Amino acid sequence: MSRLSKQPIAIPVGVEVTINDTLVTIKGSKGELSRSFKTDVVSLELQDGVIVLDKVTDTVFSRALIGTYASHLLNMIHGVTKGFEKKLIVEGVGFRSEVKGKELHLSLGFSHPVIMEVPEGISATAEKNIITVSGTDKEQTMQFAAQIRAKKKPEPYKGKGVRYEDEIIRRKQGKKSA
Repeated sequence: MSRLSKQPIAIPVGVEVTINDTLVTIKGSKGELSRSFKTDVVSLELQDGVIVLDKVTDTVFSRALIGTYASHLLNMIHGVTKGFEKKLIVEGVGFRSEVKGKELHLSLGFSHPVIMEVPEGISATAEKNIITVSGTDKEQTMQFAAQIRAKKKPEPYKGKGVRYEDEIIRRKQGKKSA
């Protein structure tokens, strides 16, 4: 059994949690998130300002899901209170990024500009060579950041490309001259 699910999930002040059958809705200062859970495998109960998770039946599937559900609920609470943010660094000569309305325009050394539409619920800003992606939903925010990085992954010789701020690129030694 997951260690996350053994303790009840505390609901901070200013956060409103509603559980309707399979749908859990969490409202906070940053926004509102909803997610559907399988309540026939794991039961969710709201008791005295905490969410209690319990397995309906003790199966391998329910043991796997209870920790996942606890993690989803913690991420939802964190998202509506503080939000999630991921920074990407665009590195390379002539590589640029800018946000125009709801579109992210990237110049990554291709013969054409790369234009990406920013999904609903996510905000993106671009200053110099740093792109900041932020939102309340962790999955959606990190997925969009991964899609931006996938357009031009950093290469190991000069480090050119799009990388995460905390990512370390292991450099390779280039061809030696005779």
